[in-house]
Amino acid sequence: MKSDLDQLMQDYELDAILITWPAQHNPAMFYLTGGVHLTNADLVKKRGSEPVLFHYPMERDEAARTGMATRNLGEYKMGELLRQTNGNPLQADILRYQKMLTDVGLTEGRLGLYGKIDAGEAYSVFSGLQEALPGLTILGQMGDSILLQAMATKSEDEIERMRRIGRTTIEVVSLVADFLTGHATRGEILIKENGSPLTIGDVKNKINLWLAERGAENPEGTIFAIGRDAGVPHSSGNPQDYLRLGQTIIFDIFPCEAGGGYYYDFTRTWCLGYATDEVQKIYADVLAVYKQVMSDLKADSLCREYQKLACEIFEDLGHPTIQGNPQTENGYVHSLGHGLGLHIHEYPRISMAAGIEDRLVPGSVVTIEPGLYYPERGLGVRLEDTVWVRPDGQMEILAEYPLDLVLPMRSI
Repeated sequence: MKSDLDQLMQDYELDAILITWPAQHNPAMFYLTGGVHLTNADLVKKRGSEPVLFHYPMERDEAARTGMATRNLGEYKMGELLRQTNGNPLQADILRYQKMLTDVGLTEGRLGLYGKIDAGEAYSVFSGLQEALPGLTILGQMGDSILLQAMATKSEDEIERMRRIGRTTIEVVSLVADFLTGHATRGEILIKENGSPLTIGDVKNKINLWLAERGAENPEGTIFAIGRDAGVPHSSGNPQDYLRLGQTIIFDIFPCEAGGGYYYDFTRTWCLGYATDEVQKIYADVLAVYKQVMSDLKADSLCREYQKLACEIFEDLGHPTIQGNPQTENGYVHSLGHGLGLHIHEYPRISMAAGIEDRLVPGSVVTIEPGLYYPERGLGVRLEDTVWVRPDGQMEILAEYPLDLVLPMRSI
């Protein structure tokens, strides 16, 4: 949680962190500001001190909404800085940062850099700043950053935001189910009112519309894949493919709050009208793993044990897994789940690669998503829910939805 930041900064010997650029679609800045509308800003937090938010004049009211100490970047008079640097915008920006950091008493020590910014611009500005303030060491972290570690457990406020986007997700999923089952069919193909076939693209357009109407965004897209594409886990689906009866549809939807806020992640596998015996058997096997894992989840347990459990059950049921063959493209081919929050993938990891730090500690939010994939047999099955490890150690699915495989067509 955010309350862990000072300790994490101490653990990693960071004297301060600097987060830059917008507050929206920028997880690091969103995390500390709450996602107010800031198109370009800088946030400096010294260890043991409250953050200071540097903002532009036109966004002063938005900056004030954060409740943080604020500084107006207009005070640094960019016109004057440009005169001092003979009109060189890069040198003027470096000088601005030098003055900002000096004003907050940060001219030496170790500074961690975060935020979404163009790589070339970041390199130019912050390598120049390093030269301008030689007593300051500017650092970046890959992978296991202190912010991702802090984000691994959620506050009650964060959980409520995820619950709300979860409810929106389920509402849209219900609309999709109703939309599909209300169509007429010609042979095995769903038909629109004008007589043309209903396509994956048509369904995705509806999904995006319904999410937008409810104040959600879909920046990572949606997986809505049928038949063979359902057998390739991250195939998003061919927009031109027709919706057909009896084929498996993997519907994996992961929208976020407007502005790039908290995500929800959810998957169901559907067959419209009917399912073949082969599909029903595969579905039953995935459902068995889902139920066993969900019933076994315990607070503070090692996440990798659940991946191992999923592999063992699938292998006992006769399916290949990445435990037996890490290169398999059939059967169970991916990890069991992942943390979720302001990123679609966070900590803890539920995989064979998970370390001893990857645990279901209270406050964690994770996905549980077993699946089986047989593309050459034209099918794939995945079930996924998002689970919160509550402070009392109990597990809670943040947005419930039925686990039905077959959606009966109302026109048949």
